[in-house]
Amino acid sequence: MNDTGRLCRALAVCLHSGADPERLGHELARLAAGARLWVDDIPGGADTSLAAVRRERELSRPVDPRTGPGMRAVLLRYTDGTAELVVVAHQAVAAEPYDLARALLGEPVDLSAWPGGPAAERDERLRAALARLDRHPAPEWGLGDPGDPTVGQRRLTLRAHGDVPAAVTLRAALGLVLARCTGRLEVELGVDAEHEVAFSAAPAQTVAEYLEQVGRARPAPGGTPAVGLVVAPAAEMIGGTGAKAEPFEVRPFLAPLHPLSLHLTDDGSTELSGSCAYRRAAFGDAAVEWFTGMLATAHRALVTAAPDTPVGELPLFDEEQRLALARLGGLGRPLDVPAERIEQAVRRRAERSPHRPAVTCEGEGLTYRQLDQRADRFAAGLRSRGVRPGDRVGVCLERSLDLVVVLLAVLKAGAAYVPMDPAYPAERLAYTAEDAEVPLVVTDTDAFPKLDGVCLVGPAALDGPHPQPSPDGTAHRPSPQDAAYLIYTSGSTGRPKGVVVPHRNVAALLAATEGDFGLGEEDVWTLFHSSAFDFSVWEIWGCLTTGGKLVVVPYWAAREPAELAALLDRERVTVLNQTPSAFAQLAQLDRASRITDSLRLVVLGGEPLDTRPLRFWLDRHSERDCRLVNMFGITETTVHVTAQIVTRGAALTGSRSVGRPLPGWHVYVLDPDGRPLPPGVPGEIHVGGAGVAGQYLNRPELTARRFLPDPHAPGPMYRSGDRGRLLPDGRLEHLGRLDNQVKLRGFRIELDEIRAQLLDAPSVTAAAVVLRREGGDTAGARLDAYVVLRADGSDGSRADAAQEVRQHAARFLPAHMVPSTVTALPALPLTPNGKVDTARLPAPLRGPSGSAEEPAGDDIESRLRAVWEEVFGFRIGLDDDFFALGGNSLLGVRLLAALKAAGLPGFPLPQLYLHRTVRQLAPLLAEEEVPA
Repeated sequence: MNDTGRLCRALAVCLHSGADPERLGHELARLAAGARLWVDDIPGGADTSLAAVRRERELSRPVDPRTGPGMRAVLLRYTDGTAELVVVAHQAVAAEPYDLARALLGEPVDLSAWPGGPAAERDERLRAALARLDRHPAPEWGLGDPGDPTVGQRRLTLRAHGDVPAAVTLRAALGLVLARCTGRLEVELGVDAEHEVAFSAAPAQTVAEYLEQVGRARPAPGGTPAVGLVVAPAAEMIGGTGAKAEPFEVRPFLAPLHPLSLHLTDDGSTELSGSCAYRRAAFGDAAVEWFTGMLATAHRALVTAAPDTPVGELPLFDEEQRLALARLGGLGRPLDVPAERIEQAVRRRAERSPHRPAVTCEGEGLTYRQLDQRADRFAAGLRSRGVRPGDRVGVCLERSLDLVVVLLAVLKAGAAYVPMDPAYPAERLAYTAEDAEVPLVVTDTDAFPKLDGVCLVGPAALDGPHPQPSPDGTAHRPSPQDAAYLIYTSGSTGRPKGVVVPHRNVAALLAATEGDFGLGEEDVWTLFHSSAFDFSVWEIWGCLTTGGKLVVVPYWAAREPAELAALLDRERVTVLNQTPSAFAQLAQLDRASRITDSLRLVVLGGEPLDTRPLRFWLDRHSERDCRLVNMFGITETTVHVTAQIVTRGAALTGSRSVGRPLPGWHVYVLDPDGRPLPPGVPGEIHVGGAGVAGQYLNRPELTARRFLPDPHAPGPMYRSGDRGRLLPDGRLEHLGRLDNQVKLRGFRIELDEIRAQLLDAPSVTAAAVVLRREGGDTAGARLDAYVVLRADGSDGSRADAAQEVRQHAARFLPAHMVPSTVTALPALPLTPNGKVDTARLPAPLRGPSGSAEEPAGDDIESRLRAVWEEVFGFRIGLDDDFFALGGNSLLGVRLLAALKAAGLPGFPLPQLYLHRTVRQLAPLLAEEEVPA
């Protein structure tokens, strides 16, 4: 918006028949050369609706001194003998409307600021100030629409206070509101286009100290505050020679000087009245409603508080506003949760449709009756080996029919399953088994570590008839309140933490989604994810408790987009669950050729979603035929919390909305002190309701820090560590992590856990880890580690030590957490506050071992390594594993394209899984290369 009308002031002077309109019009023309008096005769009296419409129309039309005299005067004459003179003038033309009115009525005034002389300089200065205001970015928390050129108005009435000037209490209250909205203690308020006041809203100061500080603040030339405040004396009665005038109406700004301009009048009574004008390009109507409501509450609290009250204790929301915020976040939406356990829901499906296919994997399958009966046999096998209700049973299996049967069997035995990925390092598996205190682990891998007191058994050994154990007199009656599973997530202390999730939470998740998503017996789901990733909870039990068919995706298909696409089409999959990174590979294939027409629901979750690339998918797949849903969730709150349908509009605008909470779930957005924040203001997401797990296993202190009392509902709320903001319609925007936690290819990773492992290496004195997404490319995302080594060796020994550091981390960390690169530095760069300055960490120049460049070997080996380095963007060692470097099938496709561009022969992509290093792959290419 330019400055046209920005500084226009409007007034209407109501005149009786004693006034001479013609004289006033001529006086106006004399005062503003070029101005003209317009006379309009209105049929009817001054109190008619037509008179109000015409008066409002004239008061709302700004003027521009660049295209005219900068002043317009219209005389509205009515049939009852009354006339109204409406004057609109740019501030560069008329300094004060009061002075203009007096001049028009014949009173002596100082008109030195009118056109000519100093006014020209003032006009130029104002234009420069307005230009700065126009360049000031709208605050994100204002929720404005950048394309909206209109101006909003809102009336305000606040309680006054007799002991402290209203200008001081209003500034102080506004400072408290701005501090909450901006997250900064230092606040700035505009007083006009050129000046501002600044002061601190630090919560530790008392009310008396705060008001004294605000009272001492003086206007000074400053920046471009988003909010301005003017407190004016009461409108005066204007009298003149031979004329009697009624009170006149003054509109301070036809378009607000600041993005949000507050103008209040202090008439000495117990109330302050006025208005709030705001540019809708910067502030939305709902944001202003919350803002002014907070201002009223803060001002009331400020003027009634004892002088020694700490400012931080003053409320900015009353109880009604707090409840409205909670309801906006989903509180109070009813949810009817069935009182049954997971295995009971599956058995109900088996009894209803015994012959329907339940689960298939690579040509083999089980009906619901077969699944239920086989799980019964496996459960008997578990009991015969001492598993009792309430126990925790480890399950370390690849995705397979046996995996699904074993998980169901554990639940039928009254125990909770503890999933472990067979790809995890032995140290990680051992830690999980010991921390969860599992008496038994079901696994078919010989690599699982042997632990004292832990029985290892294969799935096949659980099948068949088993003797039932003798009753021990302590029979446990299974309940939906019992734990269903225990999933370990990354921990900032350097050790994973176990999240205990009861059956009722899973039942609530399905009750909240089944109807909306239309889940039922005709659906075909995929089991794509590791059982150690809680997305699998939704995939397995979301399918089997609603009667669908579960297709287990084998290892190769999960890593090859083309294989997965073929499986989706062959199995006629209707419900697909993917992380955005994995789905991006499918969508890329779909752009070349439609991969399937069977999908009706795609659920995206596990990591933040960039909606913009999805527009290409939506071009081919109608929103009516295939529903894309972005779901935000946390392991501690049972997989999913919110759901947002991704429309083409959302994809075009890059929407960050993750939708509204599921029925039974609710969210709060709180500041670092746990105080509620209004819509639009970012803070930490807290989750309450049916999905909150309630505890970490054997971590009472951590549980107390993260599972807090819910202020509006029974049970705990979970402090997520995620940054977000509520929108006025109740949707939640996810804005990333507040702490040092990241997501990589769907896995939630605590960078501090990796750092802790690096620091355990004997040669490391300091370490840092960063996630890099060069060019915003999620497929090329990688973890880069930086270490400071002990200064007791040559460069060569330091390089060897860096290699040992990565090997040390790989012994404990899962592959997705092992840094792609380890770079040795003399010292870590620090900020002035003494923290690691991650922005100054150099790009890795070496391979993951940190070693110097190795001999290139033969020509094809050298050329191949150069292509790898082109694809990865950093130095590669001859024996560096493609997938350990952060490679995936998408990067594999890029590698093949780069080989072709370099004139090297290609190879079938599956060969990359067998030949993972440059040294292993080079002979394969040498066989394919045709001599020139």
